[in-house]
Amino acid sequence: MERKVRLAVLGAGLIGKRHIQHVLAEPQAELLAVIDPMPLGQQIAQASGVAWFPSFAAMIALDRPDGIIVATPNQLHVENGIEAVAAGVPVLTEKPIADDVADGERLIRAAEAAGVPILTGHHRRHNPMIQKAKEIIDSGELGRVLVANAMFWLFKPDDYFDIDWRRQAGAGPVFLNLIHDVDNLRYLFGDIVAVQAQESNAVRRNVVEETAVILMEFSSGLLATASVSDSVVAPWSWEMTACENPAYPQTEEACYMIGGTHGSLTIPALDVWKNGIKRSWWEPFEKRRVTVQDEDPLVLQIRQFCKVIRGEEAPLVSGREGLNTLNVIMAIKQSAESGERVVLG
Repeated sequence: MERKVRLAVLGAGLIGKRHIQHVLAEPQAELLAVIDPMPLGQQIAQASGVAWFPSFAAMIALDRPDGIIVATPNQLHVENGIEAVAAGVPVLTEKPIADDVADGERLIRAAEAAGVPILTGHHRRHNPMIQKAKEIIDSGELGRVLVANAMFWLFKPDDYFDIDWRRQAGAGPVFLNLIHDVDNLRYLFGDIVAVQAQESNAVRRNVVEETAVILMEFSSGLLATASVSDSVVAPWSWEMTACENPAYPQTEEACYMIGGTHGSLTIPALDVWKNGIKRSWWEPFEKRRVTVQDEDPLVLQIRQFCKVIRGEEAPLVSGREGLNTLNVIMAIKQSAESGERVVLG
């Protein structure tokens, strides 16, 4: 068996703790250290039986991991990533890769110039269900895919907004939640070339949006709509349908619907809908449900990170891909502010 890949986790918050648990459980990996300046980070390191460091610089002065998982606040992702790249350490950084496109570009260019792999933590691409959906679409079974609809409708309780930053610009469901759905759509259908969006904060009246509707144009000619709201009681969201996180109640509803000239597909159920004898609105439907083995995409993401570090695979979600998804989100925000269609360069 090959030597285990030695990983460090930078940031011991909610997502950092999940990464720590998965690295500890992963046969291909070994947790070298937890890096976090807070006392809680030191406690988590001690409970995990690994070294603790208050900063990346303190760790790299004594030991060098094979890779590092960056799970710090968004505004630190670029700074942390550049520090790791400068030390020649491959990086898996949580989404978004940056909170600013220009800074994200600076990080990606530094990594490309140094030849250091950098991955973005859009872990849903690793979900076997999304992998199978892409296989179905790419197979041509649906014909030419013309339209898609993505929904993120749920209700965040009022006490969620007791934390001040959650009421401020940049903390709404477009940036925090829809970014996952946009990345999924980009993975399934290719590049988004233009967007038009409208937002509302009609209920809570916070600075940040609570509802948005977006039209996306893809380079293939496909048109997609996405609607997002954290102020409606509804079952139509990835969280409530994909069974990815047990913290959420699960439903049997769909969050994505995909339409092609020869058939349609729902996600996450992977129901393929087609006509029997000929394509017509008069003809009855045939439905086939495609099954996949359920696996935790966060676990699969860490396994792929290990393979990338060993040089066995290219990143499924590269830093550049993460930046391209962020660029779409920023265009959506620009369009909502201006009321104009925004073409992505």
